[in-house]
Amino acid sequence: LGTWVTFGGQISDEVAERLMTIAYESGVNLFDTAEVYAAGKAEVILGSIIKKKGWRRSSLVITTKLYWGGKAETERGLSRKHIIEGLKGSLQRLQLEYVDVVFANRPDSNTPMEEIVRAMTHVINQGMAMYWGTSRWSAMEIMEAYSVARQFNMIPPVCEQAEYHLFQREKVEVQLPELYHKIGVGAMTWSPLACGIISGKYGNGVPESSRASLKCYQWLKERIISEEGRKQQNKLKDLLPVAERLGCTLPQLAVAWCLRNEGVSSVLLGSSTPEQLIENLGAIQVLPKMTSHVVNEIDNILRNKPYSKKDYRS
Repeated sequence: LGTWVTFGGQISDEVAERLMTIAYESGVNLFDTAEVYAAGKAEVILGSIIKKKGWRRSSLVITTKLYWGGKAETERGLSRKHIIEGLKGSLQRLQLEYVDVVFANRPDSNTPMEEIVRAMTHVINQGMAMYWGTSRWSAMEIMEAYSVARQFNMIPPVCEQAEYHLFQREKVEVQLPELYHKIGVGAMTWSPLACGIISGKYGNGVPESSRASLKCYQWLKERIISEEGRKQQNKLKDLLPVAERLGCTLPQLAVAWCLRNEGVSSVLLGSSTPEQLIENLGAIQVLPKMTSHVVNEIDNILRNKPYSKKDYRS
């Protein structure tokens, strides 16, 4: 379960607790946040709910991301200083002794790769994190981090957080498989419903209560009403019969489609209501129905399958 936009922003603390409870009781054990989400408030809410619920820490996988910490120059980026201080700040807000995975929330061209890998290795060795990963990094940058780690006997990244959905496929289906098969880096994907575009709610424009109607989401509104956005909505209408035949909703089909990829370790869901979350969690029941025939049928409708030179199964 992700906390971007929702925790500390779009939803109340009570709804956040309800969502986490539904997720946990449904078997979800991974909760993802970041120091930048709601300026740290998302971490505070997440941590306070975990404490209130009294869930065993060993039963949870908590992940956070570092890059945008504060306003000062020294409070952002992936310098050794900010990785160590930023993670300490996150742990205080979360009221936790450690996170399971700490992510570099984006690449940092101003910091040498060796410094980043050394700092991540340091926080792991200090018991502040179990593993580290990357987010929005290119395959080449991840490979460089892995090479630096191996060269100096340090700890390499284990996971990349990447955007992946029916309309965003290139990175997870072409670039990351090579890393998955060569060095075991998995993908934790986000935005399976493309910020709600795939939910079906934007089929007839932008409803007033939707995320795209918010002032800070003008970019999303523009994406939806653009020519490309209209084409995407038409393709979603063509996918509806496939979902109906499988006995599921369009969002459930979209999430199951993400899960069926062997390189995808986990799919982060973002929900603003209990009903949305329960619906999205129903994708687990759809997963066994995602046969090669169904996947090919979806590909034929979307017509956006990225070209990959290698077939790792042969």
